[in-house]
Amino acid sequence: HPALAALPPRDRAFARALVMAALRRLGPIDAALQARLKRPPPDRIVNVLRLGVAQLLVLRTPPHAAVAASVDLAAAGKGGGAFKGLVNAVLRGLVRDPPSLDDPALLAPPWLLARWRAAYGEAEARAIAALIAEEPATDLTPKDDAADLVHALQAEVLPGGSLRTHLKGDVAGWPGFAEGRWWVQDASAAVPARLLGVRPGETALDLCAAPGGKTLQLAAAGARVTAVDRSAQRLARVRENLARTRLAAETVAADGTAWKDERRFDAVLLDAPCSATGAFRRHPDVLWVASPADIPKLCAVQARLLDSAATRVAPGGRLVYCVCSLEPEEGEAQVEAFLRRTPGFALEPIAPGEGGAPEASRRPDGTLRILPCHTPGGTDGFYVARLRRAA
Repeated sequence: HPALAALPPRDRAFARALVMAALRRLGPIDAALQARLKRPPPDRIVNVLRLGVAQLLVLRTPPHAAVAASVDLAAAGKGGGAFKGLVNAVLRGLVRDPPSLDDPALLAPPWLLARWRAAYGEAEARAIAALIAEEPATDLTPKDDAADLVHALQAEVLPGGSLRTHLKGDVAGWPGFAEGRWWVQDASAAVPARLLGVRPGETALDLCAAPGGKTLQLAAAGARVTAVDRSAQRLARVRENLARTRLAAETVAADGTAWKDERRFDAVLLDAPCSATGAFRRHPDVLWVASPADIPKLCAVQARLLDSAATRVAPGGRLVYCVCSLEPEEGEAQVEAFLRRTPGFALEPIAPGEGGAPEASRRPDGTLRILPCHTPGGTDGFYVARLRRAA
């Protein structure tokens, strides 16, 4: 946002921290406000109140400063003067009688929590929801041997080789970034490319490639990679990352369902567009912008992309399908339907712990349902299936 970009770095960091604090606890904040408002004020005033509560109860800003800043912010907009007293009274009431903002039953939108209960049971649903409030560490994928980076980045090595660091601030200043020795990639997001097991010289297709973490993994493993994405703008980021890490891949701006290219590849990776409900740890807004009506539309796109990906797999080659969604329609059901309609493809089961996946995430059919709560400290939620085409 231009206004955000115009702020000095310190103010920009505070503004971002404040918005993220409000989004991570939006459900409990709204419940606390609804209990204190007889009728809802205009949306802008609701947002001023949300930010005020986040300042007071999450960031622990001194009450007089948080209340004064919120009252000033309310007054700054058109007609806002009429709501100064309301903002002041509501926030001061919350200082005197602060509610808990950590109830898992309030952290997720009710419709999503109901879906997670149905899919994974009460205990898992609550464990997933509890992670919404937590600020995640940053996971990095090293380009090659990273023994020296572990110390420099104050990182722990996760199963599979991802590095997890609690460093803060601009990643561009962290050790090894400028030299292209790693890229930011959630530990779960790094699993699918490892499961393709590409060998040097093999051909690999990343069909929905941006922002490019999986393309970089395949290239670092020695594959000859073609990265396709429908967004030329997002492909530019893939090329920037390739240049920084000194890795090579062919990049193609095209819709993966309609890409006119007759080539067959040894390995195909499809990280399909999805509701992204598994990515809430870094993007808590996805929980509040998603709607139940999105899921069938996304499923239709996923099915078309899967059919397109299948035609590009060489005989005897393999296909990995994944989504960073927690919704079974976008994962398990998608692959079951694909196998019913596509002769010549079969599941190639993933071994326990293979690729760094948590053991708890392996399903009886050898696919993965990685829940955010399967790893201490959390990871993104993913579904992953590996398929092989008959020779």
